[in-house]
Amino acid sequence: MGARPAEHLVRQGSRAIRVAHLRSRHRPVVISPVSGAPLPTADAVQRVVADLLAAGHSCVVTPALDRREREPFLAAGGTVVDELHLLSRSLELAIDRPAAPATRRARRRDWGPVEALDERAFDAFWHFGADELADAIAVTPAARFRVVGSEQPWGYAVCGRAGNEGFVQRLAVDPARQGSGVGSALLLDGLRWLRRRGARRALVNTQRVNERALALYRRHGFELEPSGLSVVGFPGPV
Repeated sequence: MGARPAEHLVRQGSRAIRVAHLRSRHRPVVISPVSGAPLPTADAVQRVVADLLAAGHSCVVTPALDRREREPFLAAGGTVVDELHLLSRSLELAIDRPAAPATRRARRRDWGPVEALDERAFDAFWHFGADELADAIAVTPAARFRVVGSEQPWGYAVCGRAGNEGFVQRLAVDPARQGSGVGSALLLDGLRWLRRRGARRALVNTQRVNERALALYRRHGFELEPSGLSVVGFPGPV
């Protein structure tokens, strides 16, 4: 499945910055605020970024942040490299039963084809390799990893639950299979699983330029949140 990202915290009193990077230095390092802790100062962000770039990493980026979270990263000299829609859906409302094609549990042998599928579905900046996929599965206490396709995956989805909130962590469809119901089948399967596991609301984000994905989520009951999300990069996108 590949090496999991190495993580550590850079502390500044009660504040902290999480740093996660893969072993390959040509991949961006991800820095983020720590949930539940005060936001880091711009000075602390600057020092962490400077150290990482000096160590030879080609780029440092944040995950998708809301307006409040991104402030110290922008103040530290970062720039917005992508903007995303944030959508939510009540799981107490009716959810359609998944239609054909059927989904199935992802198997170990699916990991390689899923990684190749993801590369076809997303541009290089957003591509999930095995490390990122493993991280998406592990980030929540409970997760569901499903694929469509009896032999080679046509699409896949990772959904996770933490408390009473659910997350569509990743949903990708092979461009050659778009429009065949694969995305709907995976999304509805995940929403019904989240509700069975006790989640009351589902959240998902998608690039603002991804009109096909936005239409899929809106079709199945998701509504746009008033404020979107931003990815901040130092010194810029890769």
